[in-house]
Amino acid sequence: MTIEIRGPLQLPARREDIELTTADGLTLVGELALPAESEPVATLVTLHPLPTAGGFMDSHILRKAAARLPALADLAVLRFNTRGTTSPRGTSDGAFDGGALEQFDVAAAMEFVHARALPRPWLLGWSFGTELALKYGRDHAIEGIILLSPPLHRATDEEVAAWAEADREVVVLVPEFDDYLRPAEAEKRFASIPHARLIPVEGGKHLWVGETQTRRVLTEVVAAVNPSALPLPTHWSDDS
Repeated sequence: MTIEIRGPLQLPARREDIELTTADGLTLVGELALPAESEPVATLVTLHPLPTAGGFMDSHILRKAAARLPALADLAVLRFNTRGTTSPRGTSDGAFDGGALEQFDVAAAMEFVHARALPRPWLLGWSFGTELALKYGRDHAIEGIILLSPPLHRATDEEVAAWAEADREVVVLVPEFDDYLRPAEAEKRFASIPHARLIPVEGGKHLWVGETQTRRVLTEVVAAVNPSALPLPTHWSDDS
């Protein structure tokens, strides 16, 4: 049987509930999704939107990345709730700290990646998660960062510009109708990173609602991390 890949459909993968331990003694809950029958070729460490505005590890783009990309692109996908954040997986210890103490949460995720020897890690941040990637990603052994709908509310101009000296890829997806940062302004704000690849997304909005926008985002993610897996299929069969 062949079915269309859309909405909450979850494709085959090895899925494991995990816990991360931060340097300040907190336990964060999460999930690791791996290809069902092979080793991953790269790893997405996902950083979710603002928890005080409903963001969590199951925010839909991140949930769909974990549901689809292990099967479609041979990627490992790590999702977790930052401190004080709740999802169906559970609640992480601690309290939201506006992006400051969350540096320990990013570090805990990267320590897990290192301990498991997961290959070629990238940070995939969405909204608030892009702030964490920009502020703290340079501290870790990653191949690059992928920023979805960056608001640039917390990351300073100096923190952004510091990526110009980093030998890491910077991919920025900016929705045409974003609530906070639209393509023209984003070009100015990211001009301090000459090698940044800024991708304006026609018709896009901050929350990337709808299957068309979901597929566009996941395609750009895979284009950065494992382009040999493109084009992503739109249908799945039992013998895929």
